[in-house]
Amino acid sequence: MADEEREDLAEKAYRLAKEYERTCTGCAQSVVAGLLDALGVDEEGVFKAASGLADGIGLTREGSCGSLTGGCMVMGLLFGRERVDHRDMMKPMRSYLMCKELLEDFVERYGSSRCYDIQMKLMGRTYDMYDPQELQEAFKSGMLEHCSEVVGQAARRAAEIIAKERAREGQGENA
Repeated sequence: MADEEREDLAEKAYRLAKEYERTCTGCAQSVVAGLLDALGVDEEGVFKAASGLADGIGLTREGSCGSLTGGCMVMGLLFGRERVDHRDMMKPMRSYLMCKELLEDFVERYGSSRCYDIQMKLMGRTYDMYDPQELQEAFKSGMLEHCSEVVGQAARRAAEIIAKERAREGQGENA
């Protein structure tokens, strides 16, 4: 894959994921949908599996940002260990390294991978999505714009990592 094609893929993933977050919400699913659509992969299972991972898992803000987990899900789908190889501890190493790279990008960009911390950094506070009043405050505060940008950036970076790994595969360098 040429550099220009990789950039186009990353930009397409960014645009799609950001728009999905703006219009549909659900950061993990928005990243998954953006990446799958940009890559031309039709996979309903991983999209559905991402549904509980929004807002730091189950809308709690306590876990990793859903954008990060969604990106890792797609990388695992494409490069992860298959069930037949479950006993081979080295088989998932490629996806481990790819997800580590995405995590490091999050930490560099936001200071953390935890949803709560990212919200604090970007908005100065967090919101309880189960409280109807706080949910309304979150929307009024511009949370959708902040989160849409995080989602877009995560999809872009994951697409870059995926494209780089595909290029390595094409050169016969299976890590």
